[in-house]
Amino acid sequence: MDSPAPDLASFEDMARAAIAALPPAFRPAAQEVVFLVVDWPPQHLLDEMEIDDPLDLTGLYEGIPLTEKSHFDQPLGPDTIWLFREPILDEWRDRGDIDLADLITHVVVHELAHHFGWSDADIAHIDRWWE
Repeated sequence: MDSPAPDLASFEDMARAAIAALPPAFRPAAQEVVFLVVDWPPQHLLDEMEIDDPLDLTGLYEGIPLTEKSHFDQPLGPDTIWLFREPILDEWRDRGDIDLADLITHVVVHELAHHFGWSDADIAHIDRWWE
């Protein structure tokens, strides 16, 4: 029998562990980001991104990348990284070849890369995770 899927708090613990394991130069900026761990992407985010299947979105960075921030910016809220538990679990089950903590770490690092100013193309060029 399969063990139960980790709850939201366990997901957040794994995300915090991923941040703690970052190289020291990246930790302070990463610790300034708010992490929201929820079961599913909110419908308004899916609509904004024109995503039909919520399983297609495992994480999302919302904010102004560090490379674009200005002292003149008036932020509407803190930079935020969303982690979506059910889509991550679905990806983990589908892959069947990685540890869940490693997948969560990958999603966290991918979204933090956006916070640091990397584009999806930059990330794909460096990160061969999905090959």
